[in-house]
Amino acid sequence: MASSEIAQCLSATLSTDTNTRISAELKLSQLLNSPEAALALSQLVLTSEADLSLRQSAAIILRKYVTEHWSPYFSQFKGNAPPPEVKTQIRQAVFQGLSDPIRKIRSLCARVLSSIANSDWPDEYPELLNSLIGLLSSLSPDSVHGAMQVFTEFIKSDLTEDQILPVLRQLLPVLLNILGAPEQHSSLTRSRTLSVFRQCVESLYMVKDQYPEAVKEATSSVLPVWLDAFKTLLRVDPLQDVENTPNWDGLAIRIQVFKTLDTIQTSFPRALAPHLQDLLSAALLHLSVLYPTFHHYYLQQAAAVPRSSEDETIELIHLICPMLDFVASVARSGRAKDWFEGDNLSNLVTLVFTWTQMTHDDEEEWANNANAFVAQESDDTLSYSVRMAGFDLLGVLIDRNAVATVKTFEATIARVVAETQQHRESGSQDWWRPLEAALAAVGSQHEDVLDAIDDEIDSGRGKPIDIGSLLTNVVPNFLILSQFPFLQGRAFVFASQYAKLLPGQLAGQYLDAAIQVLEAPEASVPVKVSAVKAIHNFCQNVDDAISVPLAPRIAKDIGPFLPVTSEDTLTLVLETLAAVVEIDEGKWITEDLARALVSACLDVWMKNNKDPIFISILGNVFQSLASSPAYQAVVHQALPALTTALMSATEVDSYVASAAFELVGALVEGAPASGLGDGFFAILAPALYATLRATEDREAIQNGIATLTLIIRKDINQLIHWTDPTTGQSGLDGVLQVIAKQLQSEDESGGLVIGDLIIHLLRRAGEAVLPVLPQLLEAMVRRMRTAKTATFLQSLIIPFAFLIHNQRDTVLNLLESQQIDGTAALDILVRTWCENAETFQGFWPPRISTLALCSLYVSERPSLQNLVVKGDIVVKPETKNVIMTRSRTKQIPTEFTSVPFPVKALKLLLHDLQSGGEAASMGFSAKDVSEVASDDGAEDWTEEEALHQGFKADEFAFLSDMLGPRGVAFDNDDALEGNDDEDLKNDPVSTMDLQAHLLGFFKECAARNTGNFSAVVQQLTPEEIQVVQKAVSQ
Repeated sequence: MASSEIAQCLSATLSTDTNTRISAELKLSQLLNSPEAALALSQLVLTSEADLSLRQSAAIILRKYVTEHWSPYFSQFKGNAPPPEVKTQIRQAVFQGLSDPIRKIRSLCARVLSSIANSDWPDEYPELLNSLIGLLSSLSPDSVHGAMQVFTEFIKSDLTEDQILPVLRQLLPVLLNILGAPEQHSSLTRSRTLSVFRQCVESLYMVKDQYPEAVKEATSSVLPVWLDAFKTLLRVDPLQDVENTPNWDGLAIRIQVFKTLDTIQTSFPRALAPHLQDLLSAALLHLSVLYPTFHHYYLQQAAAVPRSSEDETIELIHLICPMLDFVASVARSGRAKDWFEGDNLSNLVTLVFTWTQMTHDDEEEWANNANAFVAQESDDTLSYSVRMAGFDLLGVLIDRNAVATVKTFEATIARVVAETQQHRESGSQDWWRPLEAALAAVGSQHEDVLDAIDDEIDSGRGKPIDIGSLLTNVVPNFLILSQFPFLQGRAFVFASQYAKLLPGQLAGQYLDAAIQVLEAPEASVPVKVSAVKAIHNFCQNVDDAISVPLAPRIAKDIGPFLPVTSEDTLTLVLETLAAVVEIDEGKWITEDLARALVSACLDVWMKNNKDPIFISILGNVFQSLASSPAYQAVVHQALPALTTALMSATEVDSYVASAAFELVGALVEGAPASGLGDGFFAILAPALYATLRATEDREAIQNGIATLTLIIRKDINQLIHWTDPTTGQSGLDGVLQVIAKQLQSEDESGGLVIGDLIIHLLRRAGEAVLPVLPQLLEAMVRRMRTAKTATFLQSLIIPFAFLIHNQRDTVLNLLESQQIDGTAALDILVRTWCENAETFQGFWPPRISTLALCSLYVSERPSLQNLVVKGDIVVKPETKNVIMTRSRTKQIPTEFTSVPFPVKALKLLLHDLQSGGEAASMGFSAKDVSEVASDDGAEDWTEEEALHQGFKADEFAFLSDMLGPRGVAFDNDDALEGNDDEDLKNDPVSTMDLQAHLLGFFKECAARNTGNFSAVVQQLTPEEIQVVQKAVSQ
């Protein structure tokens, strides 16, 4: 196929005539099914006589051809792959294009070749690497430019572990030569060598465990040379790159230097340590020297930022962000301690305050986009900026040296206030920017600053910063400056962040002023948003006595914001409403206000019923409203709408049912202790049971069962006395059907929620559940045989533990009489229980299990005496003192001993006794673990870290406090929160002294020789026998 035919077709695709263009595009699509068309495209790209737009179009279409027709490697592959000889010709043509005199052609060819390399290198295109390095070694700036663009992608995605080291040995010296030849190569090409080098460092880090010696040798020989080169580059005056120059290309090199330094600091910090003082000083100098340029281009907007020589934008902020990140990374690591003191600390804080000023672009965007304004200060913002990087650095500095940093805040903000006043008096229209930035900076660290103030006062020393003086003498002056909305809004937010330091009367005045802004129709978007944020903070940080008189007014003012806001702003409004309705437990909420708020919240939910964040906050609002005196009005307004949503939800929009269940659950949680009120369950029940019968959506099932459990806990009498008017089914029958469906399902995602439902049903239903208890228990035992997940097995076992603890003989008689496919139900239960007892999560479940095991042992049932269960792990010579990975476990399967149930019961109870009466993972002791062979880098631990499993003493103490005496599973959020179930929390099982109970158990068994105790003890390990002897002798 001739290039002319392809060229003619491509020209037609650029036609302004719609019919001509569409016809040409269809023809081109047909032509591309032929490999010759791709070859013609590659030749057209190299045809220098052709029009540039035509050549560019050919390169773009060729890349599309590669992803769709080159190889099945690509997910978009449509077939008709070219034969090897055609591929070779195309690769050669594209590679030749890397040296084309026109930059845009080189860049497009680099993208095509990168795509080809993804598929073909190294198997089908082994010469690529050497060819690229050959181009880099040439004296042609064009060739180097083209090859560098390929390498930028190539190193990132194509090198495997065993290829990295050989490639780097060839590549890095060539890159260093290019970097050090400014007279031959452009700044952008030289910056790409740094980008490739950074990816090389990342690649080395990835393989350092696999090739430790080779990587150590590479880093020790390579990094010092490059770090010296970095210091040389940074010594060049940065003003040369931004003054009297047509572009800012030179900044690209500095950007890549600091990005690379940050990567090295993370990956190979030891190599960087000798250079830190020089590099940190260079960063500080850059911040100082470049600030006037930032002020000119970004704050005053006196000129437009120039485009780069490759027609891209290189922003000054692209340099400042990685620079601040690097300094923060070093500070966070604890290295270069001496540098972060004295003048360096003072200058660094001052410069962060100045660099975090709002730019004109910020002002324009935030003035018209409330969501962007809210998002830029969110803790989990996805948009990164100099302001975010600067505030992050301030936080690290406070963590490192709180008092010194906060004192620097004091001096800096005092200077800013004085200078601002001078600029204001001189008529500057931008006088407010430094002050807004200073208040934002100190406000961003309010929690740490407040802690530092408290610590110093508790230690008998003076306050490191006088926030009170600012709040009394400085900030109030800005609350009425509506012509400077961002400073006005910042003043409100700053005051609310430090509300704890405000006298009661002044706090009330601030709060009232924020409310007036909400009510002022002329107030701008930033001020209103700031006022909402301030009210949110005030409601959380001031006494109820101050906020209660204003609460109804706030709630009425916030309500109208709900239907007109979205995304981040709506989140802020909802969070603020949630904080308002919690004031004084909502005692001030009237029925009319409650109905209005419920109606507004339901409208929000209908528009956002897929968003889990909104639903979670709405749940908090509903719970608080239900806890108020207006409970009945809340239920009458909310429950019918939520019930209708349940009934109308289909499998396609099952998320609606899931969210509706969550909000109904919030109403139940907020309901008074006296019950749900007449008719609550009658309204809800048909929709609740119908949805749980029909839906297969995991989240809807879990939320529905959780809601049903809450109803049983709160007001089971309504459930027991309700009968479905259409089917005659009782409320209890409905619960049993829900349980039966979950037991029959192969999906075990119900996990703990079904167990909670069964437990609370047994605890609350009393005699009402007795007629169906045998069937229920048999179904649960039957499901144990096929259950796989630990949480689902716990759901099946713990109800038996509860029943055995309370009605042992009745339950055991029942289980002994039941046969499951020829095996006694009791045998299945006890074997499953013994195998999983050490995995039980939560606080109450392990305790009830322990008590029930005690009860089983002392029952002395013949059916239990000879029942054989799984015992201890068999430790083999080849697995002793070795961490068993998955692959090793496959090669050497884990084996267990077999022991009689009484022996296993004592082992489990002894373990609980040793762990302070709490269940824990049955693994090694800390001493044992420290002796196991490992490659986790522990040899680099300090003496302090070695004593605390790799943590500093204070970090280890924090983890210990968080986890408690048991190793709580990290995937069990409820166990970590510890407040998910007030009923079980207040249960005698939770409040008793379990260790004392276990000691009493062992002493009594020893005294009476219960269950032939002395003979059973002899079957324990020597260590366990020692623990028994100690327990009995106490």
